Amino acid sequence: MRKINLVTLGCSKNTVDSEVLMFQLQKNGWSVELNSNSTSAKVVIINTCGFIGDAKEESIGTMLNFVAAKQNGLVHRVYVIGCLAQRYRDELLTEIPELDGVFRLAEIPQLLGELRGAFFADCATQRVLSTPRHYAYLKISEGCSWRCSYCAIPLIRGEHVSRSLESLVMEAEQLVAQGVRELIVIAQDSTYYGIDLYGERRLAELLARLAAVEGVVWVRLHYAHPAHFPAEVLDLMASNPKICPYIDIPLQHVSTPVLRAMRRHHTGPEVEALIDTMRRRVPNLAIRTTFMVGFPGETEEDFQQLLQFVQRHRLDRVGVFTYSEEEGTAAAQLPDDVPQEVKQQRADALMQLQRDISLANNQQRVGQRLAVMVDVADDGTLIARTAHDSPEVDQEVLVLLDGQAGRAVRPGDLVQVEITEAQDYDLVGRLV
Repeated sequence: MRKINLVTLGCSKNTVDSEVLMFQLQKNGWSVELNSNSTSAKVVIINTCGFIGDAKEESIGTMLNFVAAKQNGLVHRVYVIGCLAQRYRDELLTEIPELDGVFRLAEIPQLLGELRGAFFADCATQRVLSTPRHYAYLKISEGCSWRCSYCAIPLIRGEHVSRSLESLVMEAEQLVAQGVRELIVIAQDSTYYGIDLYGERRLAELLARLAAVEGVVWVRLHYAHPAHFPAEVLDLMASNPKICPYIDIPLQHVSTPVLRAMRRHHTGPEVEALIDTMRRRVPNLAIRTTFMVGFPGETEEDFQQLLQFVQRHRLDRVGVFTYSEEEGTAAAQLPDDVPQEVKQQRADALMQLQRDISLANNQQRVGQRLAVMVDVADDGTLIARTAHDSPEVDQEVLVLLDGQAGRAVRPGDLVQVEITEAQDYDLVGRLV
C-alpha cells in the first residue's frame, strides 16, 4: 500500500485534526504511520503548532529535518498543515522552498487532491483514533473570540465557532462504537460553547448529553476560561458521576494589573472567588491550570502574589511557561522588560512550590481506595488514572500485580486500587 508518515505536533486539538485527516487518507487508500522517524513512507505530512515560541521552533526544526531527509533521497514529498501553515504559508514556501505544499485549515481537500485523492464530505467528522482505544478527544468548537493580548490563536484559527449539539452527540456515539469509554472535551475555550449558535452558553447541556450516551464512563472538561464561568457546570459535576470532578482552567495569573494587561476580562479577586466557589460546590474537584510568568510589566510584587495564591489554594495540577512575544498580538507592542533569566527563575520557583504541594496532596491519598481507569496493562503492571487525572498531562497510578490477580484487566477497565505510596507527581497502589 501507499504509505504516509503523519507527524502531529502541539496540542490535543491538533491531534483531532490529524485523526480526521487520517480517516480521509485511509479512505483514499493510503496506509498512515504516525510520528515515525523510521518508516519506508516516502510522503510526509507535518501538522504544525504555532502557539508559543518553543512550539514554533519545534515545528520548524521538524520541517527542516524532513527536508534534509528529502534531499538525501529518504523521502520524496513533504507537506505542511496546521497552525504555522495557517499563519505563515507564504513565508514558509519562500524560506523553505523544498516543501512540496503548505495547506491552510480549509484546504485539506486541496491537499488530498495533491495526493490524487478526494475529500469525502459526508465523513467530515469521522476519525481514526491515534490515542489508546478507550479514550478520545472531542473538539466542540474552533477558534477563540477573547483576544487575550499575548495569544495568536484568534489570528490563526479565527473567531469562536461552536459545533451543534447534535453533531457532537453523533460523534460521541461513533467514538463509543469504536470502544471509547472516556470523552475528553476540548476547545480553545470550552465555556464559551453555544453562544454563537444558541445565544447562550450551553456547555452544561452538552456535557449532560454526552454523559447520557450509552457506553460512556467518564466525560472530562478541558480548557475553560475563568471569565463568566457557567456555574451550572459545577452543579452537573457534583450530581452526575459520569462527569469527572476535574477542570482544566488556564488562569495565567492572579495579579489584577497583569491580568488587565493580558486582557483576560477578570480580576485577581474574581479568580480567588471562582476557585472558592468551585471548591465549595464540588468538594472533591481537581483543578488543573497554567500560569505565565515574565509577562511585560510583571513586577516582583506581582510574582509574589502569584506564589501566595498557589500556596493558599494548593491547586492539584499546575503548568508554568515563560512569556514569549507573538508577532501581531497586542502584547508584542509592550516592552519585553523582564529578563529571560528572571522569567526562568520565577518559573522554577513556582514549579518547586507546586512540586511540594503535589507531594503533600498525594500523601493524603495513601490508604484510600480509588476507582482508576487502566491505560496500560502489561507484564504484571497496570498504569492507570483516577478521575482527577487526564491522560498525557497529569499523574498516573502504577499498580504492580501480585501473582495472577488482575491478569484479565484490559485498557479502559475501571478497577479499584488502594494507594500504598505517594510520589511527587505519581501514585503507587495495589489492586483491591
